[in-house]
Amino acid sequence: MGDRVAAHDLQPDIQAVIWDFGGVITSSPFEAFARFEQDRGLPRNFLRGINATNHLDNAWARFERNDIDLAGFDQAFADESAARGHEVRGREVIALLSGTVRPAMVEALRRLRARVRIGLITNNVASPEGHTGFESSGRAEIIGLFHHVIESSKAGLRKPDPAIYRLMSEALGVPPERSVFLDDLGVNLKPARAMGMHTIKVDDPDQALQQLEALVGFGLRDAR
Repeated sequence: MGDRVAAHDLQPDIQAVIWDFGGVITSSPFEAFARFEQDRGLPRNFLRGINATNHLDNAWARFERNDIDLAGFDQAFADESAARGHEVRGREVIALLSGTVRPAMVEALRRLRARVRIGLITNNVASPEGHTGFESSGRAEIIGLFHHVIESSKAGLRKPDPAIYRLMSEALGVPPERSVFLDDLGVNLKPARAMGMHTIKVDDPDQALQQLEALVGFGLRDAR
């Protein structure tokens, strides 16, 4: 008996859950990208390929850090896409970003908030009016659930820069090893994992919530 480890001893002591927004709390913009590519007769994953090339300093990265404005992004993305054989204006891509809110994820946020710290790290862009897109479709209410929010367009840095994860840990007052980070992109999970965070890649929302429940040790969904 002395050599046996109780199940509860194996469960990490999670004190914070940190979220991405698009592709996690809402449906992925990549779905809209795919429809756009099909309608325009573009190669599959053409837009994602542009965004993945020179991903730390391409048009998308600079726009999310607020280094360039909408007009600058519109032209820079057009130049990058044209170099790959098919010109697409940046304004057309911005129009594809809004996703559909996933109610199960919002319910999980409400349940988590009562028991742990919750934070949001989102790579986003500022609109010409200075807003970031959270105001529509109930997003402002969702944002209000978080104890702390970091938006790339306001912070001047973006995932996967390790500094943005450190800022969140400091703001929440929870060490990385007591935190979970959810994102739909593996490249954004790597720095979080390297600094000690538990990570969940969100492909299927139900599966992601199941993994999160296992880490936090309590239910986040209605019984089925």
